[in-house]
Amino acid sequence: AQFERMTSRHPHPHPPAHGHGRARAHAHAHEHARDDDFTAAFAIGIGLNLAFVAIEAFWGWRIDSLALLADAGHNLGDVAGLVLAWGGALAGRLRPDARHTYGWKRASILAAFLNTLLLLFAMGSLAWEALHRLRAPEAVDSATVMVVAGIGIVVNTATALLFARGRAHDLNVRGAFLHMAADALVSAGVVLAGGL
Repeated sequence: AQFERMTSRHPHPHPPAHGHGRARAHAHAHEHARDDDFTAAFAIGIGLNLAFVAIEAFWGWRIDSLALLADAGHNLGDVAGLVLAWGGALAGRLRPDARHTYGWKRASILAAFLNTLLLLFAMGSLAWEALHRLRAPEAVDSATVMVVAGIGIVVNTATALLFARGRAHDLNVRGAFLHMAADALVSAGVVLAGGL
């Protein structure tokens, strides 16, 4: 009774607590829906790009095209980049604990470092092979190069579009979007190289 008298004298200026709870739950549900949407986007993007790497590497090896092999290696690096971005998104949800006072961000930094070493090794190998090709150029099937790289434009553009709507409010998603959009331009460069 005393509690009722106190609350009736001092009405709460805000809506009831359960209203706040509902609004918070609604916003929380939207936040999770957004995360789940991008979880699906990362999974689809990784799957599409892995399939394209296999296609591009196979045809690059089949027709002995260094341009396709180099782009396949580049796209494999993109898959690693998407995995890292996905891992970063998931790690960002983990709370720090007694052992990991900074959370799990260090794991994504180490993964990025390993990815960089892998890319440097791949670049060195391709540069070495390119020097040999400059000394003894080989004819390649330019039509196949252009068709396979054209598929790359479609795959990279489709992957970029998966992240397009989240690029304004999430830096991680924006990075994935810009990376894949730039890769569509790289594939266009390979098409141009095939034509030349």
